[in-house]
Amino acid sequence: MRFGLSALATVILLGTCGCTPADRPAEADLVLRGGRVVTVDPQLPEATALAVSGGRIVAVGDDRAIGRRIGPRTRVLDLAGRLAIPGLVESHGHLVSLGESLDRLELVSTRTWDEVVARVAERAATLPKGTWIVGRGWHQEKWDAIPEGAIGGFPTREILDRAVPDHPVLLTHASGHAAIANVAALEAAGIAAGTPDPEGGKIERYPDGRPTGLLHENAEAVVDRARLAGSSPEGRRRDLEAAAERALAEAARHGITSFHDAGATFETVEVLDRLAAEGRLPIRVRVMLSEPAAALEARGASYRKIDAHDGLLTVRTIKRWADGALGNRGAWLLAPYSDAPAQTGMPVTPADELERTARFAAHSGFQLAVHAIGDRANREILDLYERHLPAAGPDPRWRIEHAQHLSPADIPRFAELGVIAAMQGIHCASDGPWVPSRIGARRAEEGAYVWRSLRDSGAVIANGTDVPVEAIDPFANFVALISRRLPGGTAFHPEQALGRGEALEAYTLAGAYASFDERNTGSLTPGKRADIAVLSRDILSVPIEEIADTEVVWTIVGGTIVHERADGVRP
Repeated sequence: MRFGLSALATVILLGTCGCTPADRPAEADLVLRGGRVVTVDPQLPEATALAVSGGRIVAVGDDRAIGRRIGPRTRVLDLAGRLAIPGLVESHGHLVSLGESLDRLELVSTRTWDEVVARVAERAATLPKGTWIVGRGWHQEKWDAIPEGAIGGFPTREILDRAVPDHPVLLTHASGHAAIANVAALEAAGIAAGTPDPEGGKIERYPDGRPTGLLHENAEAVVDRARLAGSSPEGRRRDLEAAAERALAEAARHGITSFHDAGATFETVEVLDRLAAEGRLPIRVRVMLSEPAAALEARGASYRKIDAHDGLLTVRTIKRWADGALGNRGAWLLAPYSDAPAQTGMPVTPADELERTARFAAHSGFQLAVHAIGDRANREILDLYERHLPAAGPDPRWRIEHAQHLSPADIPRFAELGVIAAMQGIHCASDGPWVPSRIGARRAEEGAYVWRSLRDSGAVIANGTDVPVEAIDPFANFVALISRRLPGGTAFHPEQALGRGEALEAYTLAGAYASFDERNTGSLTPGKRADIAVLSRDILSVPIEEIADTEVVWTIVGGTIVHERADGVRP
């Protein structure tokens, strides 16, 4: 591997592991055979079969060699020509938010503001007055038309107020960095004409000072806190547990064997720890704590966990936010927005809070991961890292989450500083149609989603979907990585695409590296944990048009099948 991961792998040569005195291999617990096994390990890139014992891969080879490990107690999965790859690593997602989104009003598919309002009204008709209605996924740039009375391209609350007057409503933007609330929700949160903007947030207003309903960044959190105010601690804990379990099952269904949860509270860690202890954590979760610096200093060390519960739960990363998203013009830019010359976005976390967090991470052994989308935000965080990384030990692996829009001058700094670019391929395909209008054609070409430039400079790129900002679908994400195709069929600067093997590496071994797991996961190497995804189609060779139709047949974590497609062939 190009960034030295293979040197860290434990390579056990075929026929030398677990042999009996008679030189016959020991019986395996599980054998996969009869397919194409792509290992993401240059020592043995491809095979047709593998064997698992004690939750770890013990051999990779051809059907005949691996067949010698089949005994009366071995479970055998006939791949029937299918592709087996390392389990996919969701390197940046939001676990609880994913679970909540599966139980909320879906707005991703809406094409107009009127359709959004109609869905809310339909839901309101089924609920008692005063019940909160929460939805997520609308995006004004993906609508067929700008709504009447829009301000800056965004809808205002009037139509929503008239359609749903008796229920507080909070509808989160697809990016998660803005929301629109009706007047009932604003009143519940105490937001009125004279309410000042919260630090790191903005309340959009009419000329007379009244709120339009659109809330940016930390202003959305004010309303969300009002929504949760009536929940008991035990009720909130039950809701967290249910959301986590829904999300974990959904991830397993999509071939995800490790999920980097990009922003969790201490309370969420407690829930995940209990689920793991009770055997209810089907996949591996790598948590990024998103508590304030003062809370981390006081309690962070007590929540730190490395490979707890047989490797299912790790808490060693801190997540903070530098800016917002491009969709609501919250990404922090070096130069003004092309379609809003008076705006450059904004920082959402005070500089002194980020400094304090970086100082804590550097001296306590925590990895630091900071959300940065705009080129100004990325530069500020690279500068922050450059100040604090010397105190962070020999292998800190600090990350920048998203790294979507970079100044060309900052691209080589990732490799120079050893900073991981945790990026999401699907964002390019989703945002590409309107990115040039936001930042202009030149900036889009030079610095938007520059995977190839970063990789060629020596940086590690770990891939994810940012679910539920985007769907967790790994195959749409894979297509975006290798083609950068837009919905209309054109490609967004295709010279920045990755090859199929590079894309698979970003989705497996690089993701494992980004969470310090490459010794145990990320490739199908003997000695590593048996985290495997079996796919219905060979995404490394079929025509690109067929990749989107791929399904996950089996998801295997530590040698245990945690998802099986309904028509999966049982032994």
